[in-house]
Amino acid sequence: MFSFLSKRSNIMLGLDISSTSVKLLELSRSGGKYRVESYGVEPLPENSVIEKNISDVEGVGEAIQRLIARSKTKVKLAAVAVAGSAVITRTIEMPSNLNDAQLEESLRSEADQYIPYPLEEVALDFEVRGPSPRSEEQVEVLLAACRRENVEMRQAALEIGGLKAKVVDIEAHCMQRAFDLVREQFTGEGGEDQVIAIIDIGATMTTLSVLTNSGTPYTREQLFGGKQLTEEIQRRYSLSVEEAGLAKKQGGLPDDYETEVLQPFKEAVVQQVTRSLQFFYSSSTHDDVDHIILAGGTASIEGLGDMVAAKLGTPTSIANPFVNMSLSPKVNEVGLHNDAPALMIACGLAMRSFD
Repeated sequence: MFSFLSKRSNIMLGLDISSTSVKLLELSRSGGKYRVESYGVEPLPENSVIEKNISDVEGVGEAIQRLIARSKTKVKLAAVAVAGSAVITRTIEMPSNLNDAQLEESLRSEADQYIPYPLEEVALDFEVRGPSPRSEEQVEVLLAACRRENVEMRQAALEIGGLKAKVVDIEAHCMQRAFDLVREQFTGEGGEDQVIAIIDIGATMTTLSVLTNSGTPYTREQLFGGKQLTEEIQRRYSLSVEEAGLAKKQGGLPDDYETEVLQPFKEAVVQQVTRSLQFFYSSSTHDDVDHIILAGGTASIEGLGDMVAAKLGTPTSIANPFVNMSLSPKVNEVGLHNDAPALMIACGLAMRSFD
């Protein structure tokens, strides 16, 4: 069994391997307060991760190596995540009198009913969720399964980078964990009952996670991301990928950029958000959400949150899990603030140290 869900208690780096970069975050905790000890973002070679699958282990491993050197962290254990779309989860009922070893054996013998791959190709984990509402003699168990190669590729890249993968988590669960830090920033009374949509707009993929108080978040991934803006800048102004990426972050583009390139892209983001929420409404009993949180690198685009709020009529915030954290002197405060929306998954992973 792999540790998608189980609890661990050593300090681990949160290491988020996305399509275009690796993000690292190290947290410490004292008296319930978190402190950022180190963080960093390192670009990946082009196409080394395609739709959240590693295709160039060496390239990703070397990027991790550079990131470790630059962030000056001494921690050698890490938590990484696989995309929700790569994981099959099922809630099943099992007898409540089984211990963990018996549960594991029993789940292994029954797993082929729930998993559409040969079991030798699959990494499995489970978590007891609590008593079954239907029978006192049963407990609800969350079973998580992922293709073994997805996990092994990540382990191999970390090893090249000089790290050991201690935990493999699921992105949606990391997002939910980091969201608990963000929740208190905007929910008043009754915050626990609110339906919150987190829209994580990465380079190539947009992931909607809807958190309700019913436990497991609803998630849906769509192919859309900030890379489309980079490619449009590249095409229109005849720049390389690196130049376009830098110009997008640092500015210095011609005067028509705002109206001709950025505005249409922001409108496309709003359409994407609307479409993602429509899918959620059509597959649930909800027809509204109380709050939208924008995360991912694209969320940093100025004015995007206001535009989403105006078009959808729903309060919208930009994710920043670090608002109530202290920072180590070696952490660049401005850099961390700018990268905050893109560090939600890394933050949720780093928090696994304190489960």
